[in-house]
Amino acid sequence: MYVVRPVELTDIAALEALAAVSMPGVHTLPKTREKIVAMVERSIASFAAHVDIPSEEAYLLVLEAPGEPGIVGTAAIFAAAGSNGTYFSFRNDVIQQVSRDLNISHSVHALTLCSELTGYSQLSSFYVGEREHGTPEAALLSRARLMFAVLAPHRFSDRFFVPLAGVTDSTGGSPFWDALGRKFFKMDFLDAERVIGGARNRTLIVELMPHYPVYVPLLPGDAQAAMGQIHPSGELAFNLLTAEGFEADDYIDIFDGGPILQAHKNSLRTFSGALQRRVALADESPDRGREPQVRYAVAAAAEHQFRAVITHCAALESQVNVALSADVQEALRVTEGDTVICVRI
Repeated sequence: MYVVRPVELTDIAALEALAAVSMPGVHTLPKTREKIVAMVERSIASFAAHVDIPSEEAYLLVLEAPGEPGIVGTAAIFAAAGSNGTYFSFRNDVIQQVSRDLNISHSVHALTLCSELTGYSQLSSFYVGEREHGTPEAALLSRARLMFAVLAPHRFSDRFFVPLAGVTDSTGGSPFWDALGRKFFKMDFLDAERVIGGARNRTLIVELMPHYPVYVPLLPGDAQAAMGQIHPSGELAFNLLTAEGFEADDYIDIFDGGPILQAHKNSLRTFSGALQRRVALADESPDRGREPQVRYAVAAAAEHQFRAVITHCAALESQVNVALSADVQEALRVTEGDTVICVRI
């Protein structure tokens, strides 16, 4: 049985191995042991903290495979993007231009540097191994972050966003960056990623990025084509997130032009469909009557000991309890009478 749980110090070596798998320019995990250790320690402190207002907390979840050492996936959620500065993105705008003398009126697509996503909660660092790609466990890992937010809404904003990696070539080059960012930063895309650290909130962006709208028709064709497009490695995340209720088109990343999905929590399936139920022991007798079984993501409703799994049970809409086998209860570290969060997968 796959389990999603908070990261632990013993996972550091496994995280290093996962970080080495992703392609250059595709942001999932930090690439150095020092930064991975810092991320793990920050997550442990965040889960342990008593939070009234979302701030600098960052929560890293890992996917643990049954009967195997190590981990096979990661997913993170940051309480408030730009909490130590400002989160910058490009907003897609339409500028209307009119000449009465020539009787001409037309619309121009423009990109405007903005900080409107600052303070939103940010989903990040989603990665699963090839074997888990496209499986219900991948959906569990992606959704577990939002299940934790359902459980602890005071830790997060009412709005969420997700930046997805944009189009890059086999060497990590970005046509969008080459057409725009390189002109102001005077460095390659990967060098800029390393210098600025992917945080999108550094003083360098204020100092060097253009503050006036960038007219998209003036960019080269390959840069325009890359805008809002997803790196192939991000297609799974995109499909899971759009099925959840996230929408694109309003914002793109200022570096590679990748799409930024965003949504209010009330429009997300996990928030609207989450059910709180009390745990009951499932009847495992072979001759019991079989009701139609539904697949659910189930999470322990313990804020400081979050765990989530997938299980099958009878539809819960008209029930007050959820029947969980002894194995599922052990995986979630719950017992009969405890409360869990259930979301249909």
